[in-house]
Amino acid sequence: MGEITVDAQRLRRARYAVGAVFCVHGAVTGSFATRVPWIQEHTGVSAGQLGLALAFPAIGASLAMPLAGSISHRFGARTALRGLLALWTLALVLPSLAPNLLTLCALLFVYGATAGMSDVAMNALGVEVENRMDRSIMSGLHGMWSVGALIGSAAGTLAAHLGADARLHHLLAAGALTVFGLLACQGVLDLRSAPDQAAPPRFALPPRSALLIGAVGFCAVFAEGASLDWSAVYLRDVLSASPAVAAASTTAFALTMAVARLCGDAVVDRFGAVRVVRVGGVFATLGGLLIVTAPNAALAMTGFAFMGLGIAVVVPLAFAAAARSGDNPSLAIAGVATITYTSGLVAPSAIGAVADVTSLVVSFGLVTALAFGLVACANVLRTTPQPTAQHLTPTPRSDQQR
Repeated sequence: MGEITVDAQRLRRARYAVGAVFCVHGAVTGSFATRVPWIQEHTGVSAGQLGLALAFPAIGASLAMPLAGSISHRFGARTALRGLLALWTLALVLPSLAPNLLTLCALLFVYGATAGMSDVAMNALGVEVENRMDRSIMSGLHGMWSVGALIGSAAGTLAAHLGADARLHHLLAAGALTVFGLLACQGVLDLRSAPDQAAPPRFALPPRSALLIGAVGFCAVFAEGASLDWSAVYLRDVLSASPAVAAASTTAFALTMAVARLCGDAVVDRFGAVRVVRVGGVFATLGGLLIVTAPNAALAMTGFAFMGLGIAVVVPLAFAAAARSGDNPSLAIAGVATITYTSGLVAPSAIGAVADVTSLVVSFGLVTALAFGLVACANVLRTTPQPTAQHLTPTPRSDQQR
């Protein structure tokens, strides 16, 4: 009985620790995003050049993500996460140091590569804790990422308001987040590959199951990226809303996503991932229909809220399903993450391209169609949990330390 209690306490500690890691990861993103205008001014790049540069984090992440599995295999999950997360938090200082476009692209590539590898490592550990606890926690973990992003954004907004140099701001933020991240990593599960397990390939294409699950994540992230980047523009240009109301729609959408993720685990435990994603797809589709037919800003904002509510838990559940879909969780998670990163990259530009040819209303008609894809394809998240003990086992030394 005492052993069961100790194991439960260890898992609870690991859950809180990996949640803190997600929060730190999100805080780096929020800290960077608020200082992009300063970076643009400092490097002297045009809006078009900035758009090109901002594609490089996703490129770096997509290429580096498949490496996370081999790193975890070689060094163990905790050590790998500790190193990769520290590289990511320290990489925050890089973009603000760039003197020109070429350097900015190169530094953003490195920034994105460290982001992607740490993303895969922390999601793999999150899924492992979820499997051992036999309850959903991934939605809450991604909710903690959103909380971290809001905290980082708030601090960055304050720094920008005070006119602080982004190099100094990011140096201080990187130092603090690195310390917090290293402390958080102390509590995560210390998992190592079984002695007889072959090392995974350093780089490999994701399994087919991950591609199907990634397609569901693609639909959700496309809707998320389109809503975050274009909701304010939609309300201003299509519905003639004031700048304040237009800006509020974006904030409301982000808050809806964060709250839904923090509350999502209880819903998933009760109704199951497939049913939750299917019903979420219905909400997102209804939200999209409200957006494209709304005669006023209030109804459109309601539509964006429905959209955020419907897609909030899809990506966490896609990561969890990917990890249970085959023999190599890290590789499957990397595949899904690559697809979702790509979706986040192409969504804003795709919405703009369609709007240039037709209108923003038609663009969000496309978003609505993809949201309906969640209803049609939710069944691919119905996977059977894979045995984990034969792949990753706690080291005896770590158990004694706990």
